[in-house]
Amino acid sequence: MADIFDLINSDLGKQIIAGISEKTGIEQEQAVAVVSNGLPEILARMQQNSSGDSGSSGLLGALLGGKHDGSILDNIGGYLSGGDTTDGSKILGHVFGTDQSDLTNGLSQKTGVDSGIISKILPMLMPIIMGYLGKQASNNGVQDSGGLGSILGGLLGDGNNPQSGNSSFGGSILTSVLDQDGDGQIGIGDAVSAMSGKGKSGGLLGGLLGKLFGGK
Repeated sequence: MADIFDLINSDLGKQIIAGISEKTGIEQEQAVAVVSNGLPEILARMQQNSSGDSGSSGLLGALLGGKHDGSILDNIGGYLSGGDTTDGSKILGHVFGTDQSDLTNGLSQKTGVDSGIISKILPMLMPIIMGYLGKQASNNGVQDSGGLGSILGGLLGDGNNPQSGNSSFGGSILTSVLDQDGDGQIGIGDAVSAMSGKGKSGGLLGGLLGKLFGGK
């Protein structure tokens, strides 16, 4: 199973970053920083929410319902240019509830990107993430919370404890590898260095979106 260390250099990954940049008016390096910091938090919260999920409702039920079958990955450009984030906003609300503002403000502090822009990016990402997870769940015959937790744990690099639900876990792993300037956060400077391959990660961020969104 791919993990989130392999997420940005694929053509599809570049489409996601370019689409977010064009839609919000921010630089691509800023989009990379937001996505790189946001994905671990989103996946870890999903992992936490999946614990005890019976499959008839909640995250597992949504993934197995047929709507999130991965077809969105076939036309990322069309989806992002369409501008309808209603579904993404609903998903974000289901996953984070009243903690949405904490997520948005935390990402803003880590990346330096305005919280108003981040509040637009997150709903764009949610259907893409759900599409990927739904396809993985279908391909792997997932029928219960344990199977879904394993997929999420694998993406977070937490295969030995797929139900840990520690929202700081994915972020801490990603930060330790991608933090180019050693300040404990992934900011714009880190994104530029990692994308260019000149930082200590040796261009690891250049492959960050590849396995999550490239493994269709």
